[in-house]
Amino acid sequence: MTHAAQHGGTCDAPAESCVGTRSPMDCPVCRATETWPLDTLDGRDYWRCGVCEASFVDPAQRLGREAEHAVYLLHDNDPADAGYRGFLSKLADPLLAKLQGPSLVLDYGCGPGPALAPMLREAGHELRVYDPFFCPDLRALACRYDAITCTEVVEHFYHPAEEFDRLGAMLRPGGWLAVMTCFQTEDARFAGWHYRKDETHVVFYREATFQVIAAQRGWQCEVPCKDVVLMRKPETAGQTR
Repeated sequence: MTHAAQHGGTCDAPAESCVGTRSPMDCPVCRATETWPLDTLDGRDYWRCGVCEASFVDPAQRLGREAEHAVYLLHDNDPADAGYRGFLSKLADPLLAKLQGPSLVLDYGCGPGPALAPMLREAGHELRVYDPFFCPDLRALACRYDAITCTEVVEHFYHPAEEFDRLGAMLRPGGWLAVMTCFQTEDARFAGWHYRKDETHVVFYREATFQVIAAQRGWQCEVPCKDVVLMRKPETAGQTR
């Protein structure tokens, strides 16, 4: 049993006092060095960051590209399904309230059947889509946008800090990054959490995690509802909110 398991699935001590056979690693979300083993579940080792509170899978245990792609092919998200559109409206509605006039929006990680893009087009905005597996059009990454959406995407990031840097660089001043992901709650529920059990989910965020992500980049951060966060890039280089 790991030190973390002895304490109900959490380890609040520094890494050096936890499992001695595993070396600590930098947090992939905020790049902090204050990380320690959280738990070992279903053959995978999970780590915790003491700065941003993210939990993440040991990088050596992530799926390879082909295996990851195979899992995504099993997803059945119908863009015409009213229930799925209702689910996406949790992000779409607060984002649409922020956009002023027709805007250029990127649906980043759109998957095989983009559903959010048509919803935003119906509201009068211009949409472009990108997905490394299903729509790998690099031209979409060469533009700057008024808003970028990531719905059920950031939990798949193998290099989240670099991804958030890239997304920020693609935002115009004053632009919005809209994220939807299932927030992690108390550690006592982590082992049985359905979100953790998806092999393609490798990083798990709390509301506090996004506060750190935003603060590191000088962004405004709002949580309009559970599992949704809106982060705004400053309108000028020296502006922070």
